[in-house]
Amino acid sequence: MRHSIENVEATDKLQATGNLGPAVVQALLDAGFTVTALTRIDSKSSVLPGAKVHKTDYSSIETIAEAFKGQDAVVSTLATAALGQQQTIVDAAIKAGVKRFIPSEFGMDTTTIEGGAKKILGAKIALQGVLAKAAEENKGFSWTGISTGMFFDWGLKVGSIGFSLPTKTATIWDSGDEPFTGSNLAFIGQAIASVLKHPEETANKYIKVASFVTTQNEVLALLEEESGTKWTVVNKKTADSEKLGEEKLARGDYSAFGDFLKPLLFGDGIGAARKVGQLSNEELGLPKEDLKKTIKAALA
Repeated sequence: MRHSIENVEATDKLQATGNLGPAVVQALLDAGFTVTALTRIDSKSSVLPGAKVHKTDYSSIETIAEAFKGQDAVVSTLATAALGQQQTIVDAAIKAGVKRFIPSEFGMDTTTIEGGAKKILGAKIALQGVLAKAAEENKGFSWTGISTGMFFDWGLKVGSIGFSLPTKTATIWDSGDEPFTGSNLAFIGQAIASVLKHPEETANKYIKVASFVTTQNEVLALLEEESGTKWTVVNKKTADSEKLGEEKLARGDYSAFGDFLKPLLFGDGIGAARKVGQLSNEELGLPKEDLKKTIKAALA
């Protein structure tokens, strides 16, 4: 890219009480970017100190494009339920002359995802085609998709990975030996900042990063070691989780996504880590993460 990326607009969900948003904003600020958070007019949530705030009603491409004026990059952290809005946001970014768009891809690699999860994440997958076409048709516009695997440290705290810290109970799917990838929230923020620091190398690519490649059994062993306690283990089959997800999806219950994730992550012989391929950690100069240290911090 001919010009450096200095100003970044981060769209929605960047409240101080959110999940990924604060980590993204903090990493961008730490990397020296000027950050503006785009939030809804009626939002009462605060944004991290150091970031500017621009409120919009998201009513049209024009109003969003006005907010994007002067921004080099737009980072979308929209939640799954709002992914349909990304098309409008992309159109607004192009209209405003934004150089780089990073869609809300953070999580599973949607280029390889299968089954019911693919149905639920259809908006993410469709946007990849939109972005590729937009990059071909609009000189100076580019995009980068970033897959991070599951949100690891956050997932440990809330139990979404299958480990309940308060009850010291572990739900192990299938053998527990299938490798899976995960990233800490701060690491994801650093990955985004590094993508923007390497605009030419990351232009119009879908890349994968991860804090760790590990297994459920390895995480369990470290949890027991660091807590000094033998944990209760509940064994389940990913095939049953897949079936439950299909039943939920048939009645329009999109919480089925959590059920579909289990075989994608932990299914023996089919786990997502087998499809990840080359991680871009080294290329982006990302720091090495310490799994044991992360687990110790979660227990603390």
